Amino acid sequence: MYKLWTIFDPRRTLIALFTFLFALGLIIHFILLSTTKYNWMESGTAPAAATPPAATAPAAEAPAK
Repeated sequence: MYKLWTIFDPRRTLIALFTFLFALGLIIHFILLSTTKYNWMESGTAPAAATPPAATAPAAEAPAK
């Protein structure tokens, strides 16, 4: 494995790898944002965890004595 790093400069190789992965991540996110099913920014509905629970009906008042 050490002979591989004598062929390639480690600094330039890692910078190229991180640049490629960052660009790939951006491309994947923009593809998902362009779809109607996976667009989390303009879907118009709140995520399930952020929706408030359904309002419950008020309890009937006890008759006055």
